[in-house]
Amino acid sequence: MLMRNRSLLDIDRDHLIHPVTSFRGHEARGATLLQSGKGMVLTDTDGRELLDAFAGLWCVNIGYGQDSVVEAAAEQMRRLPYATGYFHFGSEPAVRLAERLVELAPASLNHVYFTLGGSDAVDSAIRYVVHYFNAIGKPSKKQFIALERGYHGSSTTGSGLTGLPAFHRLFDVPHPWQHHLPSPYPYRNPAGGDPAAIIARSVAQLREKVAALGADNVAAFFCEPVQGSGGVIVPPPGWLKAMRDACAELGILFVADEVITGFGRTGPMFGCEHDGVEPDLMTVAKGLTSGYAPMGAVLMSDQVYRGIADGAPADSIIGHGYTYSGHPVSAAVGLEVLRLYTEGGILANGQAVAAGFAAGLEGLRDHPLVGDTRGQGLLGAIELVADKGSKARFDPALKLPDRLFAQAYRNGVIFRAFADGIIGLAPALCCTDAEMTEIFARVRRTLDDMLEQPDIRAALG
Repeated sequence: MLMRNRSLLDIDRDHLIHPVTSFRGHEARGATLLQSGKGMVLTDTDGRELLDAFAGLWCVNIGYGQDSVVEAAAEQMRRLPYATGYFHFGSEPAVRLAERLVELAPASLNHVYFTLGGSDAVDSAIRYVVHYFNAIGKPSKKQFIALERGYHGSSTTGSGLTGLPAFHRLFDVPHPWQHHLPSPYPYRNPAGGDPAAIIARSVAQLREKVAALGADNVAAFFCEPVQGSGGVIVPPPGWLKAMRDACAELGILFVADEVITGFGRTGPMFGCEHDGVEPDLMTVAKGLTSGYAPMGAVLMSDQVYRGIADGAPADSIIGHGYTYSGHPVSAAVGLEVLRLYTEGGILANGQAVAAGFAAGLEGLRDHPLVGDTRGQGLLGAIELVADKGSKARFDPALKLPDRLFAQAYRNGVIFRAFADGIIGLAPALCCTDAEMTEIFARVRRTLDDMLEQPDIRAALG
């Protein structure tokens, strides 16, 4: 077994390119190979069991090893493993899943285009927005606005809307038509911690940017209800609605990126529900299939759909499509995952254990390394600082994220360690109260272990 594992590591180094890694750094480190998963627990190829407090990549919302999902996929594979959506073909799972998504989504969204994941959902949304404004006779509307620290995938277009420098370096993005506003980021907002001031500042910044670009030139504003990969930035209640209302007044489309926040991650089925927001378009993925199969989607309002549909002769195609759009196996998986959320009680369980999650975050505020904790539903963050008073971050030379992740792994818990000293948490919605308690015990143990490191202790203000 050990010989086989070493061989797999060598093969990985030689041939497999991993997402969002240093190529040379990965060659030196090697892969961590996972072997199996059940519920909240992952087992690696050395037999080590780990509590997955990050749901894979914020996606395995129903937990690992749900047999009914496996059976749904297998049955669909046996019956019809593939059906194209081209040439007016379709399949029952894709049709049923579109219907179910419309039933669950905000009322403004009545049409669904399926993708393979979040990045191409964002890319598709951009293409449809551009097409829409051309079709309705407003071809000057080509400028897009998003948020700093926002994440909208890593496609050729979406990576420019993403507001994280690592996704821009040497890729020649953002494009000239992509612009960013400051994140609301309550912990570090110049307006202070007052929710009304934070909201007013963001709305003013949106209005100023639109005025600078020209309202006739701005197409859309993209944002996440909670900024995930930017460090789990939770805006104040009312922020999303205020930004949506401003977009409506300014005549620009409001696109909610719910790739991370959708499907119970923040409590309700979609993050927009906290503020009662109805977007013009919404992108989803991750929790749609709980990571069991690749799938994403763009949900579209009647207004946008009609603009595109009526913008050309009836026999002119809308030239956007993917080979695997509406893939029947992924759609069958999605239908069963949605059933587990609703009829299977997983959404309700996530809401029930959210109180323990919030208490666990709050209980870490007293730790010497912790400057801030924040969360919504089962999406949370712990921000580490070298000085609680000044909120100064740790020197990057300390390589704190890598050390945090490695120590947590030794302590039997997996979380996201962001580059700026933020720990991201997103446990599966099937998590029990006992498992939640154990997650935070292991996180605190990890922080205590880091505090014992002389260079970390010396860095504290």
